[in-house]
Amino acid sequence: MEGRVLLQGIRDNVAKVLVGKTEPVDLLLTALLCRGHALIEDVPGVGKTTLAQSFARSLDLTFRRIQFTPDVLPSDIVGFTLYDLKSGQGEFQPGAVMAQVVLADEINRSGPKTQSALLEVMEENQVTVDGTTHLVPQPFLVLATQNPVEYAGTFPLPEAQLDRFLLRVHMGYPSHRDEIAILDRHAARRGPVDLSPIASPDEILRMQEEVLDVRVSEPVQDYIARIAARTRVHESIALGASPRGAIALMRAARARAYLLGRAYALPDDVQALAEPVLLHRLVLRPEASLHGGSAARLLSDLIRALPVPSVR
Repeated sequence: MEGRVLLQGIRDNVAKVLVGKTEPVDLLLTALLCRGHALIEDVPGVGKTTLAQSFARSLDLTFRRIQFTPDVLPSDIVGFTLYDLKSGQGEFQPGAVMAQVVLADEINRSGPKTQSALLEVMEENQVTVDGTTHLVPQPFLVLATQNPVEYAGTFPLPEAQLDRFLLRVHMGYPSHRDEIAILDRHAARRGPVDLSPIASPDEILRMQEEVLDVRVSEPVQDYIARIAARTRVHESIALGASPRGAIALMRAARARAYLLGRAYALPDDVQALAEPVLLHRLVLRPEASLHGGSAARLLSDLIRALPVPSVR
């Protein structure tokens, strides 16, 4: 099936369950297309887990959900070696990450040691247990949800962990019309929606390869590099975007162009994805926060101040 038809089918599938969330779905598609991972963050009750589950069920991939709690251990995630005392041989017992789509639900409910168990697999698509490396199945996607760090019982993700997520998705509250549609669905007392998978593993891998053919011209690359460099010297930003962040922005811009049916990326793609890709990688100086500054507004002002390249 042609790529754009598949992508629209996934959108339509998720819309059967979740009302009015086209932008978050497109961001998850962006992460999937460029082999990245997505962090879905917002207050409880806005549909974070529903979004992740319905998106995963729209893909014909193996799926595992990890409900993060303070008692979850790293071995629950990556696996462990079970030794037979009689034979003296060890057998690898795979953890929850040995699936193609992994939902790390409420990831900031567990401590840093458990959170960091995902670092290697998210960057290198493999886990190392007792000195032996095990590859995860492909395609591989981690969808993590978290509540804002101000909520009780949460452990903020360290910068190194946040940097492994290609982008961060905010759900937001529904519009008035969408909320009426949500209420109507629940008033009808309908049962759970049975979603059929739309895209097979081979089709997803093919689309991921096609995204690599999307051209990113030198002016667009220069634009991305200037945005990243400006975050590193801004007087209100203590920690700017790393080179990994700049690469992530380029990959995401490619995927957005592919989603829109273009064979080339534009500055518009960079601007549209700068906040989801870069915002969670920035750390403000304390004085900036004290004076009411926000990372989103700083990033927006920073991008607006830079000249936009002309791309032909």
